[in-house]
Amino acid sequence: MNVAIITAAGKGTRLKSNVSKQFIKIYGKPIIAHTINAFQNSSRISEIYITVSNSYLNYCKKEIIEKYSFSKVKNLIIGGNSRQQSVYNALLQISSSCKTVSIHDAVRPLITAKEINLIINTLRKENKNDPRVKGVIMAAPVYETVKKLDGIDTINTTIPRRKVWFAQTPQTFFYDIILNAHSKAVEDNFLGTDDSSLVERAGWKIKIVKGRHENIKITTPTDLFLAELIMGRK
Repeated sequence: MNVAIITAAGKGTRLKSNVSKQFIKIYGKPIIAHTINAFQNSSRISEIYITVSNSYLNYCKKEIIEKYSFSKVKNLIIGGNSRQQSVYNALLQISSSCKTVSIHDAVRPLITAKEINLIINTLRKENKNDPRVKGVIMAAPVYETVKKLDGIDTINTTIPRRKVWFAQTPQTFFYDIILNAHSKAVEDNFLGTDDSSLVERAGWKIKIVKGRHENIKITTPTDLFLAELIMGRK
């Protein structure tokens, strides 16, 4: 069984909206609804778990899950004080019969069911070739020159672009591996920048699938504008 966790407990204050950013509407539908729809349509996803803040629990249930008939949504889970804690809360609710978990940001509504399936299939293929591969993430290549600074505003070195990629979501892992990685992070009081960093820290290999730069995370008003343009083009 392949399960998805969609993180939607954040407030997103940088958009300066009176509602959390995942519930802002694009073309008449909340951002999170666009996102869930991709996982609902994925032939490889069996169940969906969504982390949400307590204040939006009933709204999400009635105005998102029930309104759009998202039948694969198994449970809504109260998020923690950080994204990492929210994911861990969800992992603890998933059945032990689960094989893989795909973790995705609710505010990345431009992901497709085809890409979700590709990541899950790639994990199984890469693990078969190399058993130490326990995760696959979507990532996009860097196009601009990247500088490493020494101090505040002095360049230390130029990093070759071919070695730098923008990490995105979904990030897909074998369930037991990501659960253990999160448990270890809790034990060590370690906060990672994404889920793959926890698995990397545990000593496992992570592969990437080349994603699209259009798979943006809506954080600022500019991101929202771009997402609307991309959706409008489609």
